[in-house]
Amino acid sequence: MRRGFTLLSAIFLMVLVATLMVLAYSLSAQTKKQTGDIYMQEQAQLLARSATEFALLAVSGHDNTADCIDQINLRYPQGSPVYDINMTLYYIGNGLPCSHILANGIATAESNGTILIDTSVSYTIPDSNEKVRFFRRTIQKP
Repeated sequence: MRRGFTLLSAIFLMVLVATLMVLAYSLSAQTKKQTGDIYMQEQAQLLARSATEFALLAVSGHDNTADCIDQINLRYPQGSPVYDINMTLYYIGNGLPCSHILANGIATAESNGTILIDTSVSYTIPDSNEKVRFFRRTIQKP
């Protein structure tokens, strides 16, 4: 009787330890995925901010009297994961030769030439093929 009880106790203890190990492994895998997702989201937010500043630099270096920059598409980096960055620029002002004009009846000279920049950063999470998109809208005076 004593040997049978010891054997049952040992099996119960092994099942308990195995259950705890599976729970620890599951929690570790979940934490790893969340950490990676947070890192990629932060990188997408930083890329959106940098792309907005790049769009402002491109507009300020462009001759806007002849035509305007309406769309800028970037890809960063060349490896994996790839971030696709798309910016659409909308202009606010009088007498601008642009195709994307939000308002054409600006009364003050200070507001003429204001730009609304819609930045979209999209990427695919490598392990799950889950597509994620981050948007940022900025209004700036170049």
